[in-house]
Amino acid sequence: MPTVTAPEKQSENDIHEYADGWISERKGTGVPTFLKFAYIVIMACVIGYFFLYMFGEVNHSDRGALVRQFNQATQSSPGFMYTVIAMVVVYAIIVIAFAFKAVHKDE
Repeated sequence: MPTVTAPEKQSENDIHEYADGWISERKGTGVPTFLKFAYIVIMACVIGYFFLYMFGEVNHSDRGALVRQFNQATQSSPGFMYTVIAMVVVYAIIVIAFAFKAVHKDE
């Protein structure tokens, strides 16, 4: 009769804890696929939001006129807004590249 052995227990060294134990990660695990694509969707929505509402909600039926008056009084800067959008795009590229890179090997 074959002997049944208990499954090997994961050693405590295989689990890394961050934020005083609030987050734990098993050695060699990667980012789930759905989360990788969620990064892309969320970043695309953020960038789209910045483009659509760059100067506020100027086409709103109730407060659109007030927003247009505010923009005229404060002289909004398109160059600054495009710089902010460019920084968001760079951040998005870094986050997505980090999420899609190979799993790191801890030593």
